[in-house]
Amino acid sequence: MSYQVLARKYRPKNFASLVGQEHVVRALTHALEQKRLHHAYLFTGTRGVGKTTLSRILAKALNCQGADGNGDITAQPCGVCEACVAIDAGRFVDYIEMDAASNRGVDEMAQLLEQAVYAPSNARFKVYMIDEVHMLSNHAFNAMLKTLEEPPPHIKFILATTDPQKIPVTVLSRCMQFNLKQMPPGQIVAHLENILGQENISFDSPALRLLAQGAQGSMRDALSLTDQAIAYAAGTVTLDAVQGMLGSLDQSYLVRMLDALAVHDAKALLDIADEMAARSLSWSSALQDLGTLLNRIAIAQTVPSAVPDDLPERDDIIRLAPMFSPEDVQLFYQIVVHGRHELGLAPDEYSGFTMTLLRMLAFVPMNGGGQTATAPEAGAARASALAAVRSTKPASTTSTTAATTAATTAATTAATTAATTAATTVETTAATVQAPVNGVQKTSLHSSQRTSVSIDWPVLVKQLALRGVARQLAMQSELLTYEDNDQVISVRIRIPVDTLLSAGSKDKLTTALTENLGKPVRLDTEIGATTQTAHAADVAGEAERQRHAEQTLQEDPFVQTLMKEFGATIVPGSVRPQ
Repeated sequence: MSYQVLARKYRPKNFASLVGQEHVVRALTHALEQKRLHHAYLFTGTRGVGKTTLSRILAKALNCQGADGNGDITAQPCGVCEACVAIDAGRFVDYIEMDAASNRGVDEMAQLLEQAVYAPSNARFKVYMIDEVHMLSNHAFNAMLKTLEEPPPHIKFILATTDPQKIPVTVLSRCMQFNLKQMPPGQIVAHLENILGQENISFDSPALRLLAQGAQGSMRDALSLTDQAIAYAAGTVTLDAVQGMLGSLDQSYLVRMLDALAVHDAKALLDIADEMAARSLSWSSALQDLGTLLNRIAIAQTVPSAVPDDLPERDDIIRLAPMFSPEDVQLFYQIVVHGRHELGLAPDEYSGFTMTLLRMLAFVPMNGGGQTATAPEAGAARASALAAVRSTKPASTTSTTAATTAATTAATTAATTAATTAATTVETTAATVQAPVNGVQKTSLHSSQRTSVSIDWPVLVKQLALRGVARQLAMQSELLTYEDNDQVISVRIRIPVDTLLSAGSKDKLTTALTENLGKPVRLDTEIGATTQTAHAADVAGEAERQRHAEQTLQEDPFVQTLMKEFGATIVPGSVRPQ
């Protein structure tokens, strides 16, 4: 007995078993129930989403005779009458499927239309299904216009295409058009689970999600890939087999890359790239998957609840989200997209891939301790990279050019002086605050806080030897209460999002506080809006340094002279404090 592929064996036989096209099924069902039948239907959509299947189901619904032979037009074909069985078998004489890719001329269309005038042999309607109708020639389209507009009452036309833009508007206006959607991965996975369960084939759920992603919205492609995976893995569908068959990238490589990027570990990045090279993985696919992962991290940073619960790498995404600022994630995404586009221009794809990783690494800001900088520190690091002022309206003479060059040099010097002055001011201001002993400062808290002993929390958390999520937890937290008892110190803080508590960050912060304060610490947290945090203090300090640098440069006498005599201007945003 010959084997029948899954895509044919499990082709839907009625509207109820059709997956993913509920909007089309609803419209057709209501039309059939109310006998409001159009004479021409147009199904559009990508390959493998059910265009041909829908046309066969519709043809059965129009011609079903019922199990007792006395049926009428119905939205639920019986599947056992002569018409239903013959249409499923592809031998119903009054259901004609025509491939427009191989019958695209006016002669073939004329022959079809000549036969259309005759009544059906053994059916209620004669149904013509023209697949890939956009392949018809202009003359063929023109030949069918009149018949398509006013066909005999016993004729129904069903047109199907993957490219509706190529169909003349005169044809579109004569049809009831339905756009079939691409299949979401979740629906493909659920359908594959159902089919493999009926086939008694064991499978790994992550493998089915990988097959669904590889199908790119096509259910037929998903079933064909599943057939291939069953053969490849000798009767089972495992994750390792599907990855090997598709040449897919293990997402753990990408997660490890971002972990190495977070700690600025260039050696680890290159080692991971070498591991991928040893497995001959696709560099283009790797960058594509890395871009997808960065997109999901950006979503997790903005709307954590939008990350699907069934995503295999969900825990890693939630863990990685606080380790990068939103600006860095957007920059990395852009670098990855451009890196994938430039792979063909690189000396070889390995060089292009590693250069993309190193380019991302070059934009990861570092703090003094060799750790990845937090969001405000990242802004300060980028700000310190430029300290120059541009002038406009260059003169044509040599003397004016020299003057313009002098103006630029002077402006740069002024910007540097302004930045230094601003930094000195901030340091002096910070010095006026009472220096804490082991981070503890004997000053009273706000009246709303319930303890007489307090700490300068923003100053304290910057002294802690933390990194990654734990450092983000400390930097973005606000102190609520601090109680120094004889045996233990009780600390309660507020944090903006609960994702900061992932990866054991609370335990790491508790350990660091215990080491710094010299006494056991009990740390409690709550979720809410925060204001007085180390992060907010850094942002405010950076804004003050920026304002002071711009004001100092604007008031510099030499710069004012250049602006007055040579028409020089200070480019907005070009002044950066150091």
